[in-house]
Formats: sequence, C-alpha cells, structure tokens
Amino acid sequence: MKLSINQATALECKGFSLERDLELCEKYGYDYIEPRTMDGMAQYLEKHTIEELAEYFKSHKVKPLAFNTLCFFNNRSSDEFQGVLKELTEMCEWGKAIGCKTVITVPTVDKKLHKDEIHKSAVECLREMGKIAAGYGMRISVEFLGAPTASINTFADAWKIIEEVDMDNVGITIDCFHFHGMGSCIEDLKKADGRKIFVVHLNDTEDYPIGLLTDADRLWPGEGCIELEDIFKTLKEIGWQEDVVSLELFRPEYWQMDADTVYKMGKEKSEAFLKKVV
Repeated sequence: MKLSINQATALECKGFSLERDLELCEKYGYDYIEPRTMDGMAQYLEKHTIEELAEYFKSHKVKPLAFNTLCFFNNRSSDEFQGVLKELTEMCEWGKAIGCKTVITVPTVDKKLHKDEIHKSAVECLREMGKIAAGYGMRISVEFLGAPTASINTFADAWKIIEEVDMDNVGITIDCFHFHGMGSCIEDLKKADGRKIFVVHLNDTEDYPIGLLTDADRLWPGEGCIELEDIFKTLKEIGWQEDVVSLELFRPEYWQMDADTVYKMGKEKSEAFLKKVV
C-alpha cells in the first residue's frame, strides 16, 4: 500500500512550506502529498508558478494525492456558494496543471440546521460541484467531520448524500479520527460501495468520550483506541480500490518537533501499522 502525508501533520513545525514538505517526502520515500490549499499552495504561488510545481511533480517520485481543503460547501447563502464554486474552479485548474485528480471538501460547521435541510443542500451543492469538477477530469471527495458542530458528522449521513448525488466523480474521504469521533459504525461502512471511497486519512486518537474529541487528540496510527484494523478490513471487503492512505495529524505535541523528525516518525509508524493490514 502506498503512503501519503497531509501537510497538516507538520503544520506548526518551524519552516512550514510546500517546498520543505516536498523535500521531506522525497527524503523519506512518501509516494504522495496532500497540499493544503489555504496556506501551503497559497504560499508556494507567491514565489512560484503552477507550471513550476507541475514540473517538480513530473521529475520527482512524490505525486499530489488531493487538495485539502475546500471548506464549508453546504447550506451557504447564494453569494457564499458562488465563492465556493470559484475556489473549486481554481483548484480544478491547479489539478489539471499538476496531475492532482481530487479535491477534498468539508461540510459547514456551527450552524443549527435540520437534518433534512443539510441533506438537501449537500446533494444540490455536490451535484453542481461535481459537474464543474468533471469538466476538468477531477473528483470531489466529501470528508465528514466527527464533531457535534459539523453538519455532516457520521459516515452514515455522508453515505446517504453520496448515494443520492449518484455521480461517478463524487465520493467520500474517510478520516479514521472522524469516523471514530462521532461513533460511525462499521456496519454502515459494510453497506457502502468501496469504489466511492476516494481518500482515506490514517491516524489514531486518545480515548475520550464520543463527541468530546478534538484534532489535538490525534495520535500516530496504532497508538490510540480506534479500531483501525476493523476499518481497513471492511474497506477491503467492500471493494476499496485506491491502494493509498494519507497520514493526517494535528497534534501540537508533534508540531513541537523538527519537521524532519515528524516525517521520519510518520513514515515509520504508518508502515508499521500498514504491515498488519496489507
């Protein structure tokens, strides 16, 4: 199985930049990287062109897995959603240039909405977003967030939306932390079509009650309480075909380390876990 890393894993380490993270991916043999659109890509394009980034990926082992993240796509005002579509179009243009095929999007948070409102808006928005992405040969991957304030916060709710959208290029990102965070069920995952699981984020977490976890509680894979082996076993059973996982952590304790150490440990910890499930 191939290994990716999300730039967030060493986000607050000294010297954050896409250039630094690409160098560390090459040094430690990562196959893919998830560029952060809100800072990694933005900083890079202040000094470089998208053509330079495309050339880098052509001449190095590491490749782009997915853009992370197009934020808060659903239940927005008309003007706000036009802004979402503008961001999506820009990411699709970047993706076409550098060979990145997927845009990860996350749902709106901190709005008290009825579930039918959330479902209806998400389906309508994703169909429009999917059409734009298809024009560039791109995919939209919805990452549900395992927190009480997130409008889509369980796998079951996310899967119902993806089923109704019913587009080949619109699927789901499963972040193991978020899957655990609001008590998503393996039984619900077993009912899904693995071909619609576009991205898998690998991580673990401390053992706090459901609904109280925050990103800062994330741990190296295999060092927490998430039933990771059950998740990966089920992904295989339902026909998940991507054959790559992406390490994504936001732990302040790890950000106090040197970025080189984070990338080195990330590779070692991820590979040690993946040997158990491959």
